[in-house]
Amino acid sequence: MVITLSRYWFVILFVVCVTAAGESLQSRLDRAPAGDTIIVNGGIFNEDIIISKTVHLIGRKLPVIRGTGKGSVITILARGCTIEGFTIDHSGSMLVNEDAGILIKTDHNTIRRNKLDDILFGIYLMQSDSNHIMQNTVVGRPMVDLGERGSGIHLWNSNYNILEQNTISETRDGFYIQNANHTLIQDNEVFHLRYGLHYMYADSNTFFRNTFRDNVAGAAIMFTRGIVMKHNIFLRNRGFASYGILLQDCHNCIADSNIISDNVVGLFFESSTNNLFRNNIIARNDLALEMFQNAIHNSFTQNNFIDNLNPLTIVGRKTESNWSFEGKGNFWSSYSGYDLDKDGIGDVAMKIENVFSYLEGKNSNVRLYLYSPASQALAVSAKAFPILDVSGERDEFPLMEPVPLTWFEGQLHRADAQPNGQAMASIVPFFLPLFIPVVFIVIARFRKGRGV
Repeated sequence: MVITLSRYWFVILFVVCVTAAGESLQSRLDRAPAGDTIIVNGGIFNEDIIISKTVHLIGRKLPVIRGTGKGSVITILARGCTIEGFTIDHSGSMLVNEDAGILIKTDHNTIRRNKLDDILFGIYLMQSDSNHIMQNTVVGRPMVDLGERGSGIHLWNSNYNILEQNTISETRDGFYIQNANHTLIQDNEVFHLRYGLHYMYADSNTFFRNTFRDNVAGAAIMFTRGIVMKHNIFLRNRGFASYGILLQDCHNCIADSNIISDNVVGLFFESSTNNLFRNNIIARNDLALEMFQNAIHNSFTQNNFIDNLNPLTIVGRKTESNWSFEGKGNFWSSYSGYDLDKDGIGDVAMKIENVFSYLEGKNSNVRLYLYSPASQALAVSAKAFPILDVSGERDEFPLMEPVPLTWFEGQLHRADAQPNGQAMASIVPFFLPLFIPVVFIVIARFRKGRGV
């Protein structure tokens, strides 16, 4: 009898284990009390789930939540939830329905250390405030046309969110921020998509120490006020109409200590006013600056303009830009002036726009001849015989030496501790050739000053 009972208990235990193993994640969420923590140890769950109570869903060994292909894989309807440590894939494909890997409609949630793949939108915040989105990897659908993809992290009408240490690729935009204010975006890596960062009607936002590389545009900042961008890298953003940073109808923004390098156009301005650019490196772009004449009262001070093929193109006659502040202009590697009083400021103004740039502003097709012998001959002739004063764009206080790059060195030291440290390390060889000519320029001018 004891043996028979033991057999019965064994059978019951076996049935319970099999039932638990096959239990859906949604049923576990439905049974859990509010505030509970649910640990999921591996496995594959083929379902869409809806979280309607406050729970903390923690994955171990990256369990997979694979959606049905219709709608969002995870929809959060309760405040203060946590989603951590999952692989989330196979969302729906309807842009109008905001089909996402994770769709959030509440406040104070934490989304951390997840891998999202084969999704339309990665993480979508809809009227959701004070959420923390960190250390996630989002990969979109590269087989789908760019215009049919969603954004990696998408904010609509959502404020005071923190987005940090995420890696985003193969989506339409990396971050899309619309009608969303007071957002902090920091320490992210974004590549292989359209716009790395896209602001629309989003004021008083900040983004620090991000890398936007190999996109159509690094950042597109549109119809926005009060953006602060610092210690970001905009690298190799190339293609049709490609920019490091595009500013459209933007005002009172500050760009401080960023690297904008190897882009078709480094900085683009239209209908943008009262923006401040200081301590930035604008280097090795085909065109450093492209500005419409309605971009007025923008200020540039203590920036390094190094080895750009063209310094400036104005669409129109002039921009009323300020090329210095409190007696300090910018460093231009193409500047050929002198400094007799040895105060570090050139004694003659730097004429920023050349004849070829002027013609390019009148007819963009001229850019086809950018590398031609004719364009070089035109530049030499205009310098030898400065008959045509193409614009009034002058830096009256050009710097004789580059602005020190200590902030960039500090960023490299931090790279080892960041999720995107590998990418940061990979760009160091690119910038080493950039620093070499700077060193030679400084040495040559030092030797000249000493009469060596």
